Amino acid sequence: MKKKTSPAKKKKVSFIPAGYHTVTPYLACGDAASAIEFYKKAFGATEVMRMPGPGGKIGHAEVKIGDSRVMLTDEYAEMNFVGPLSRGGTTVHIHLYVKDVDALVARAVAAGAKLLREVKDQFYGDRTGALADPFGHVWHLATHKEDVSMAELKKRAGKRVEEMGG
Repeated sequence: MKKKTSPAKKKKVSFIPAGYHTVTPYLACGDAASAIEFYKKAFGATEVMRMPGPGGKIGHAEVKIGDSRVMLTDEYAEMNFVGPLSRGGTTVHIHLYVKDVDALVARAVAAGAKLLREVKDQFYGDRTGALADPFGHVWHLATHKEDVSMAELKKRAGKRVEEMGG
């Protein structure tokens, strides 16, 4: 008589893989290998993985900036996965919180980013600036400087709208 064996207990798998967050940007770049190098120089990114694609392209890569991952790949027009430069502009901006926004914006510009908005203190409590990377992606870099209550935020936002003529 054969002994019944209990089925092996399966380890519960999280719906988000270790090292990831709920939302992860995925960027198409005209030259993903150069983009990886730029993100290393500009933002201190570390390369997590790189997988080859057809024709010597990068099929999938990931970099880590701070505690977050960014996925990227070369363009694949046949899949309608092309970057902002091929499309003629971007509709998505990436917001990146950093310890020292002034230093990181200067570092990114030195690495080849185009400054879109000077770094300055904002009414909502962040010090921010904006830049475009050489691949057409727009990044808003910020350092949180002040916790602002919702009531104060609404007051300041109203004042800002008035200043803008609205």
